[in-house]
Amino acid sequence: MITVWGGGLSRSLRVVWLLEEMGLTYQLRNVDLLADRLDPAFLAVNPGGFIPAIEDGDVTMVESVAIMEYLMARYGPTALAPDSRDPDFPAYKQFLHLGEAGLGVPIYFVVGARNFAPEAERNNWSAGQALEVYESRLGLVTRQLARSPYLAGETFTAADISVTYALRSGKRCGVDLGEAAEAYLDRNFDRDAYKRALERSQAVSFSTGRR
Repeated sequence: MITVWGGGLSRSLRVVWLLEEMGLTYQLRNVDLLADRLDPAFLAVNPGGFIPAIEDGDVTMVESVAIMEYLMARYGPTALAPDSRDPDFPAYKQFLHLGEAGLGVPIYFVVGARNFAPEAERNNWSAGQALEVYESRLGLVTRQLARSPYLAGETFTAADISVTYALRSGKRCGVDLGEAAEAYLDRNFDRDAYKRALERSQAVSFSTGRR
């Protein structure tokens, strides 16, 4: 069985959501990153101490988008990943990775600065630069949504899972996403697989007393 290490609203939600969309069996093990000591069993899987991580037989992997690509290749084919000859494949690939590299990474540092930095440093230059990067990539998402309901055309794909996580992070940080992106989030949040993934992820996280 596939084991996912993570929980809550972390990047592991991407992986759990994908697994729910694909109808795959998995178990979710909570990782409390605020604990004084991380679970040694988790550190044996990912000594770097960040989430998500997965175990699948002899395979261990970290990095949410890489895990998604692995699961789709290993347990597909799936409509969540267009064929390389599909005209929508280039957009799919671009937004699959932009969801983390262009959006997820910069908003991570904005969230960190605004929530954990000393008061005087919460709006420092680096946090401002990260926000500018996030907003510039958000422009690419907005432009694409003017062309199609999803980022790779008419059909929901893993690229939408990747980007939705990053947009949700931006929204929780107070970023004005604009009407198109807000409507896009509402469509994705209404998916049954997303609702199941969110419920399972939060249930595991809440069981530790962390929110």
